[in-house]
Amino acid sequence: MARKLYLAAYDVRCPRRLAKAVRVVKGYASGGQKSAYECWLTPAECEALHLEMAEVLDTEVDQFALLPLEPRRPLVTLGAAEEPADPQFFYFG
Repeated sequence: MARKLYLAAYDVRCPRRLAKAVRVVKGYASGGQKSAYECWLTPAECEALHLEMAEVLDTEVDQFALLPLEPRRPLVTLGAAEEPADPQFFYFG
């Protein structure tokens, strides 16, 4: 099954929920920092990530977005980059 590139981003108010959210997202991420991570996901993994985050977040005050990215478009960045920990995926330079 083909994987697609997504940006997973979150804003979590409670430190305890934040720690849990970070663990969940990093389990799917190929790289990222702070509250935004690049994830190469299958449709099943997208659903699983969404369900896991729904268990962690308080949707009255927290936010989570899983945004599909178009890998054929040029990437525009600013600032220092950090290489993803997972070497199976390609890196943006």
